[in-house]
Amino acid sequence: MPDRRNTKDPLQPADDASRAQARALLTAARHGALAVIDPATQTPGISRIAVGICPEGWPMTLISSLAAHRAALTATPAAALMVGEIGAKGDPLTHPRLMIRVSAQFIAADDPTRPYIRAKWLQDHPKATLYVDFSDFAFCRLMPVSALLNGGFGRAYALTPDDLRN
Repeated sequence: MPDRRNTKDPLQPADDASRAQARALLTAARHGALAVIDPATQTPGISRIAVGICPEGWPMTLISSLAAHRAALTATPAAALMVGEIGAKGDPLTHPRLMIRVSAQFIAADDPTRPYIRAKWLQDHPKATLYVDFSDFAFCRLMPVSALLNGGFGRAYALTPDDLRN
């Protein structure tokens, strides 16, 4: 491993292994932490959300209009999503995780791609059948702007949106 003590940027450029690890984390994720800006207070907040991959390969979620993060994303589409599971053993900070800076794009109920998005969502989240068609729920693409992969101790990478796409 290179000695990075005297460098200003602790992030390494993406390579094939980091891209594969980031894609695996994102593809495996069924939930994540979504950071948003509260429109009333302009302060950050975090919500646990269900996560999936839309047919185009980008992260997505399904959000009720009753959720505070829906109002936040509507007011300020810029957000951040973190995925990655803590392993059964060891320090939680040594387990891989992926933080993606995103821009939220809500999908209209009459969008012609919604049936495909709905089918993909239900494939990965079958219990959502109970509420996916409620009028207060909407799909939201979380379009990556940039990403940071913490691949474990001493392995941090800067990634682009294209690095995340399968």
